[in-house]
Amino acid sequence: MVFQLDNELWFPNPKLGDSDGMLAVGGDLSIDRLLLAYSNGIFPWYDFRNSPIQWWCPLQRFVIFPDEIHISHSMRTLLNKGKYQVSINESFDEVIRQCSNLRIEERGAWLGSEMMEAYKELNRQGFAVSVEIWEGPRLVGGLYGVTIGRCFMGESMFSLVPSASKIALIHLAHYMKDVGGLMIDCQFETPHLKSMGGRYISFEEYMKYLQSE
Repeated sequence: MVFQLDNELWFPNPKLGDSDGMLAVGGDLSIDRLLLAYSNGIFPWYDFRNSPIQWWCPLQRFVIFPDEIHISHSMRTLLNKGKYQVSINESFDEVIRQCSNLRIEERGAWLGSEMMEAYKELNRQGFAVSVEIWEGPRLVGGLYGVTIGRCFMGESMFSLVPSASKIALIHLAHYMKDVGGLMIDCQFETPHLKSMGGRYISFEEYMKYLQSE
């Protein structure tokens, strides 16, 4: 069942949502609502521009554990060349703009201006982080997501050159491993993410990681 949200700050029990993970529609993108959502394994989505906000919470979660990141031989070769430089949180606004631009005409193009401003504010408050890939002074790839506790909820990534988003994900996994991070939430399965070590866990296991101190 899909619930209709209003101005009150709440979410239904995720186990009451549709089988595909869609839980609710409506509400807003206030920082308090976003943090409440992510803290309970829920994330927002737009089916297309100007449509109502959708809130999703799949009960089988597709994640990557930092120590399970898979790096192919070709990726190791590329990384060893040192062609690209990596930074964290140096250009959040540009990363999210690039993620939006690459998908602006697609179905599921949920990164409109309202959503972008909400995540920029999360970044300003320390709850959203970007990873940037540079070729000299040019930003050529990256990703961004939301941090809750010791977990990272990946939202979107982009590449202007081959494999740039993969480099960003590998760097994120290594960084999380170094600082005690537990889990990267991929939200939905893709061949790209599965090839890099993504796998499914139950919602119960997911919440144990999310609520870890």
